Amino acid sequence: MNNSKKIQELNAELNIVYRYLRKLGVSHEDAEDIVQESAYRFLLYYDSIDISKTRSWLIRVALNFHHDQYRKLKREELDLNQEQIALLSKDLPEEIILQKEQRSEVQKVLLKLKPQYREMILLKYQWDLKYEEISKLLEMSIGMVKTNLFRARKQFVKYYRRNNNE
Repeated sequence: MNNSKKIQELNAELNIVYRYLRKLGVSHEDAEDIVQESAYRFLLYYDSIDISKTRSWLIRVALNFHHDQYRKLKREELDLNQEQIALLSKDLPEEIILQKEQRSEVQKVLLKLKPQYREMILLKYQWDLKYEEISKLLEMSIGMVKTNLFRARKQFVKYYRRNNNE
């Protein structure tokens, strides 16, 4: 009885992780694979995980695994969603190329940032998380999140300006 209750609780947490990944734009198949890997790692390290922080631990493992897989594949994607495809007939090819170059410049600048700052900027601006959500996910106070985001933005602007002046 106690064991089945733990399994149900784990399944509930894994469902939350799956929905979170889908919200981030991860495909159904990839999200299932990531959740499965997260569950496997949870079972491996169950003894050393604080039960009250299970959800944040699972999300952190899932995100790290997703980032690792993305880095391994390093494939060039067109990154066009349905809205952009519909606008292709309206946009000039030059505008599309400029937008892609701007995204490329932003990615280069993001890679120069400290990993913690890069993660916070992505959580806030790419994934549109609120300060409270970032605070819970990274297990830090809201004030610390705001401070680190301020520093991250400042460092981003510094590197972006330096990159464009070269």
